[in-house]
Amino acid sequence: MSTAVVLNENLEKAGEAEVPANFLEASPHNLYLYVKSYQAALRANTAHSKNRSAVSGGGKKPWSQKGRGGARAGSIRSPLFVGGGVAFGPKANRNYDQKVNKKQKRLALMHALAEKAANGKLYIVDTIEVASGKTKDASAMMNKLGERDALWVKSLIDDKTYLAFRNLPNCYLIEENELNGYLAAAYRAVVIERAVWENLTKEG
Repeated sequence: MSTAVVLNENLEKAGEAEVPANFLEASPHNLYLYVKSYQAALRANTAHSKNRSAVSGGGKKPWSQKGRGGARAGSIRSPLFVGGGVAFGPKANRNYDQKVNKKQKRLALMHALAEKAANGKLYIVDTIEVASGKTKDASAMMNKLGERDALWVKSLIDDKTYLAFRNLPNCYLIEENELNGYLAAAYRAVVIERAVWENLTKEG
């Protein structure tokens, strides 16, 4: 049975919270499909080449049809010529989207969180807040946590807490509705507010 680590306001271990059985039963294949879809959606899709009709110039026949002993040619913009069009190059109209349904997205998140719990890297706190808005205070929280990097999940991000976390390179602060399987899997540890965790387990 996997458990999440419950932390007090000083980010010290204060107990454990049980991970629901359906989280543990979620297939890892759902996470694979979601990560694949997520990364595909990030592709810039800027690779684009011009065919012979899109390359400028080439209006004049480069040499006469007969008499020179060489192959006939109608335009220097043919793919046979340097500077000509590309015969079968990439086009920027390609669609890289890979569909993942709503249930699979949820199962992917459940498995990612279950994996974090199994490794002792899923933490639950009552609230994530930096009232001062200072980066050094958010950095101190990371140091207390003792993890290389972490995803912090808050119900609603206030301005001060956002300012405190935004410049830290080893952590990422998101709201509850932004949490997904890819982000949960990408970071070494996940820190979740208790209210967010209760919503996740209630929906499960």
